[in-house]
Amino acid sequence: MGATTVDCCATQLIDGDGVFNVSGLDNFIKTSNMASCGLSYAVVAIMGPQSSGKSTLMNHLFNTSFREMDAFRGRSQTTKGIWMAKCTGIEPCTIAMDLEGTDGRERGEDDTAFEKQSALFALAVSDIVLINMWCHDIGREQAANKPLLKTVFQVMMRLFSPRKTTLLFVIRDKTKTPLENLEPILREDIQKIWDAVPKPQAHVHTPLSEFFNVEVTALSSYEDKEDKFKEEVAQLRQRFYHSIAPGGLAGDRRGVVPASAFSISAQHIWKVIRENKDLDLPAHKVMVATVRCEEIANEKLDLLRSDKGWLELEEAVQVGPVQGFGEALSSIIDTYFSLYDEETIFFDEAVRKAKRKQLESNALDIVHPAYTTMIGLLRSKALDDFKTKLDQSLNNGEGFASSVQTLTHSILLEFDKGSADASVRQANWGASKLRDKLRRDIDSHALSVRNAKLLEITTNFEKQLAKALAEPVESLFEAGGKDTWLSVRRLLKHETEAAVSEFLDRIAGFELDEETVEKMQQGLRDYARKLVENKAREEAGKVLIRMKDRFSTVFNHDNDSLPRVWTGKEDIRAITKDARSASLKLLSDMAAIRLDEKPDLIDRVLQLSLINKTSAATSTQYTDREASVDPLASSTWEEVSPEDILISPVQCKSLWRQFQGETEYTITQAIAAQEAYKRNNNWLPPAWTMVALAIFGFNEFMMLLKNPLLILGLFVAYLLGKALWVQMDVAGEFRHGTLPGILSISSKVFPTVMNLLKRLAEEAQGNPAPEATEQHRSDSQIFKSQAQTPDSVPSSISNSALSSVGSSNDDSEFSTTNLLQRQRTNVSEAEL
Repeated sequence: MGATTVDCCATQLIDGDGVFNVSGLDNFIKTSNMASCGLSYAVVAIMGPQSSGKSTLMNHLFNTSFREMDAFRGRSQTTKGIWMAKCTGIEPCTIAMDLEGTDGRERGEDDTAFEKQSALFALAVSDIVLINMWCHDIGREQAANKPLLKTVFQVMMRLFSPRKTTLLFVIRDKTKTPLENLEPILREDIQKIWDAVPKPQAHVHTPLSEFFNVEVTALSSYEDKEDKFKEEVAQLRQRFYHSIAPGGLAGDRRGVVPASAFSISAQHIWKVIRENKDLDLPAHKVMVATVRCEEIANEKLDLLRSDKGWLELEEAVQVGPVQGFGEALSSIIDTYFSLYDEETIFFDEAVRKAKRKQLESNALDIVHPAYTTMIGLLRSKALDDFKTKLDQSLNNGEGFASSVQTLTHSILLEFDKGSADASVRQANWGASKLRDKLRRDIDSHALSVRNAKLLEITTNFEKQLAKALAEPVESLFEAGGKDTWLSVRRLLKHETEAAVSEFLDRIAGFELDEETVEKMQQGLRDYARKLVENKAREEAGKVLIRMKDRFSTVFNHDNDSLPRVWTGKEDIRAITKDARSASLKLLSDMAAIRLDEKPDLIDRVLQLSLINKTSAATSTQYTDREASVDPLASSTWEEVSPEDILISPVQCKSLWRQFQGETEYTITQAIAAQEAYKRNNNWLPPAWTMVALAIFGFNEFMMLLKNPLLILGLFVAYLLGKALWVQMDVAGEFRHGTLPGILSISSKVFPTVMNLLKRLAEEAQGNPAPEATEQHRSDSQIFKSQAQTPDSVPSSISNSALSSVGSSNDDSEFSTTNLLQRQRTNVSEAEL
């Protein structure tokens, strides 16, 4: 490669075969700290014939260590390709480039290609080009400097927009001829060469001064006058201090690239030159700026991604809202944007700004998810706060509408404050969309709460109506009064209006529109009406049971609601008609819903068709056709809408027929009870038996009249039989059945007779037994008390026995009758 020192860092940039040393250049820039120089650097290149002392001049001028030719080994090529080194002790940073000499014998005649390429490369990257030439070549037509200058001027034409390069002609081994005399000759030679070089159409009339600043200096011979040479070199060195300042050697340079992009620029220039293409320096400058700015931008993005503050902020925002999020994030982003601006300040402005926008976009893309999360957390928190505060407000009894309005305003203000705190200065992100979404969520939640509260209130009032109407309406239908539906309508109206009035007070805080309030009122009224209608339909399904209960109540109870005693004086036909009319009234009430106060003929039709059939058939209000047609042979009622029909006429007829069949037994039982009562309370035989007895027993009657003792005997026998009847309680013994009665009486006959005879004997002797006397007294008292209240026992027994005539059987009737008869017999005996 080449000699290297710590000070100059000499490095071969391009080898003799034209291979660019990329890694060497990058290492050189890093080692020499060139990247931090920005535009404060200069590149000095030297060209000239082979073995003209170029390396020696550069080493003495810039304290570099380029390899020099060994004079004792002969004249030969020393520098191959292009070398570079950092000049020591010169400000600003100056880079020296030593080019391979021209016209060398090593390359032969085919050296013009590399010569032109290296010359063009030097002109493209250097601010100052030293042209090393011998003094004795000035003014000579075939001098060595003529091909070199032609090469320089020809390749310069390949630059679309050439730099303003300083050409410093260094005249070596000057003679006694003063420089003032040599310089005009040299400038004249340079002008002639410039004029002779073919130019593009755009630069035909362009002067040399437009492309170059030409400077001339002369140095003594290094070999003959070394001290003088070093002194003159030291003076020349002073001209390179602050060379890029205005008025300096490189004060008019153009299109310079920042030092950090020098490697990229040099690589691209050499690539274009090797491909034998024209070099467009402005485009090249843009390309270099694009590449380098993009690299810097990517570096800043990587640093942003790994920034500790940003990572902590990103992690914290996943947990919950972060106070000062926007300011902290903006500060972090600003740091890297500032670094980018510092490092790209010397690049093309348009490219720099474009890449900065791209950097801003990419950086904001990195942090945008965290910002979105932050705003989302603020929205969620605001919505949760609204829900909690709204519940608290409603629980405290505050009005719904006022609470929603106040809380919405405060919650949105709090969200705006939080979103402003989270805003990033570098972005124009707005939280308006999330704010609108928050507003929609608040409105949606408020609407759902309002609907829930209204539903709860409505449900409570519906329950209240159900409690106030269900049982009373059922009671009214069950009672079947004269004006059942009138009472139902009054009850419905009263309870509905009371509920609606209270309902309006309850929903006043919701500030609903008039249409909604009216709709809700109507809904409550409709619910109450529907409740009554459903109760009516329910009762209509139980109408047959109600009719039988009503019939039983009216039939078995008098006007004082006391149970009837069927003594034979009651008009069962009239009672039956009244009971059936009451039951028919229930059927008429339940036949249709009458909540609209519309008149109808249901009651009249049922009365005429089911009870007053004869009068209905002969009534003058009906025509012959109507009399011949059954008015109940229809499925609808006149003047009644179909939806209000509960029991159709045909169904009424069927129910009435079933009702009659199920109540006939009750009527039959009542009639049987009357007949039994009559039989039990009639002691005289039928008249015909008395007539027959008188006719057929006339002879026996006359015989009794002729034999008074027979009459006395019969009388005594009657008394004895009566006494035995009472003593043995024959009627009581037969109470449990015929066979048990016979068995019981048969076992009592003999003891009773003996006891009776004994008592008679004692009374005849005048010594009645004490026990018998006492027993006689108690029996006499009992019989006497029974005689004093003869109707008390039969009445109670009759009432209890006949209260269930409709459901009792014949045995119970007969047993009741026998009991009455036995009681009456006992009373009679007591009286006797």
